[in-house]
Amino acid sequence: MKDLTINVGDYKLNVRAAAIIIHNNKLLVHKNINSDHYALIGGRVEAGEDSESTVKREVKEEIGKKIEITGYISTIENFFEMKGEKYHEILFIHKAEFINKEDKEIEHTLKNIEGKDYLQYEWLELDKIAEYPLVPNVVKEVLKQNKLPIHKINNELNSNT
Repeated sequence: MKDLTINVGDYKLNVRAAAIIIHNNKLLVHKNINSDHYALIGGRVEAGEDSESTVKREVKEEIGKKIEITGYISTIENFFEMKGEKYHEILFIHKAEFINKEDKEIEHTLKNIEGKDYLQYEWLELDKIAEYPLVPNVVKEVLKQNKLPIHKINNELNSNT
């Protein structure tokens, strides 16, 4: 595995890249049906791979769609705990668009094509984004502020931030 995830002391250092794809004022996100939150579509950056290539690869692998990167949105330094492990994650978020004209019309829930039946891809209404459990939570601020690019720190491990 070439993912940029390494153990550093008590932390897992993770480098991820994600896409913001918006159609008809709706944001495409992924959801593990066994969890209670949504996340941006994307995945871990592999060693030697840039974050734009990661986003293109992940979208192609997960839902079989080709995308183009249309801008840079945000860098988020994300600190959180999951399954008893502390994470220090660097998340690069790119603006993206489907290349295929028919794909730009999709509004239904999409299935994972890698055989991961627990993953599905849904469209969330941007006007109601504050109501959804989207992680990291600061993504909602980034979308609302609409001043790009933006750098954010999301620290769920330290109550002072």
